[in-house]
Amino acid sequence: MTNLHDFSAIDIDGHPRQLGEFAGQVALVVNVASRCGFTPQYAGLEALWQQYRDRGFVVLAFPCDQFGHQEPGDEAAIRDFCALNFGVTFPMFARIDVNGPGAHPLWQWLQQQKRGVLGTARIKWNFTKFLLGRDGQVLSRHAPRDRPESLVHPIERALKAG
Repeated sequence: MTNLHDFSAIDIDGHPRQLGEFAGQVALVVNVASRCGFTPQYAGLEALWQQYRDRGFVVLAFPCDQFGHQEPGDEAAIRDFCALNFGVTFPMFARIDVNGPGAHPLWQWLQQQKRGVLGTARIKWNFTKFLLGRDGQVLSRHAPRDRPESLVHPIERALKAG
């Protein structure tokens, strides 16, 4: 696999989706959870999606239950929680693993492309974010503490780049 567009995933409604459908868009790929201290970032992610989607930007959210059992619900519960509490309308996917032998291939690839703090590849917690250019290549990796609104400038640069 060489870029985001080469992967596929099951969406939150159980349908297979080719991520190639997002070719030509700047993407923010995020592992999310409903019972995390960072869960309020859903509002910021939705705000970014609303602000930039007409310019070719998309948020792709991947629920994960590998960190403190903070995403215990099934896909319907996750979808309903996000819609009711944060008005989420950006694309969401079925719950996945981001670390270990069962990690989704997309997340294995993302970790190889940009390492985190101190050069570690492993995803440390929920709401780790990867910004990808229109060509599907990873531009940057952002820690869970990096609030969505702090990504405005990198997103704008990526949108202008091409």
